[in-house]
Amino acid sequence: MRRIACATLLLAATAAVSPREAEAKYCPRVLYRATRLVLVTVPNMQATEASVRTFERNSPATRWEPRGDAEPAVVSTRGIAWGDMYESLAKKGEPLKREGDQRAPAGIYRISGTFGADASKLVGYLPLVPAKQFCVEDANLRYYGNIVAQRIASEKKTSGEDIAKVPLSRLDLATNYPSRPKVQAGSCIFLHVWGAPETATDARIVLPEERVAFLQEWAAHRFAAIAIVSADTVERYKGCLPRPDTAANSGDPVAVPLPVRKSAAKRAG
Repeated sequence: MRRIACATLLLAATAAVSPREAEAKYCPRVLYRATRLVLVTVPNMQATEASVRTFERNSPATRWEPRGDAEPAVVSTRGIAWGDMYESLAKKGEPLKREGDQRAPAGIYRISGTFGADASKLVGYLPLVPAKQFCVEDANLRYYGNIVAQRIASEKKTSGEDIAKVPLSRLDLATNYPSRPKVQAGSCIFLHVWGAPETATDARIVLPEERVAFLQEWAAHRFAAIAIVSADTVERYKGCLPRPDTAANSGDPVAVPLPVRKSAAKRAG
């Protein structure tokens, strides 16, 4: 059974990390291989109006180069919050992603697949069929954060979303946002078609339909990632990301993963 990891919606929380610690020492693991990047930027973590730019590079050892101009987008109804993998970058008072918080997860993730109402030969594309792509939002189930056939989720009252029944999901890009039931840091994180230029949705990023279609094809041919950031937090990635307002990355490219969390390191030891 093919399953695609998706991401959930999370409640607002705050981080207790000191400003001195709130920066990356290494680039996220996804940038080991990414040669295409969708950079989604909001002015601050509470903002819903965003801009999107695309970047390419020949290899992870070279610099990001912009492809096209910035274009408007909208993020979730309450802005963004630090995703589960990136809580170490949060400063005191900044929100952490939790299930149901109506915020998109700040961080860098792989674009793991695409969906659509019509047939397509794109790599990683799945045609939408009712009850075949059900994104499980119930943290009590083993399939939490995965897209499975609805019969697999089994429980009649299972919370989740039948993607084929959501009109704005007629074109979708899915992320590999990690799902961890004990943390409940979010699920079902997509980039899809917007209903109106000013209309936000729960934990999603929305664009005009023609732009979603373009990104589906653009992301299918190379290893692509999506970065969701606020303008005042880009520098915490220490040169791993291109700045949204510059022609290219000003720092030397780095391609090593973020360090393991202290709690995880203790368990491993």
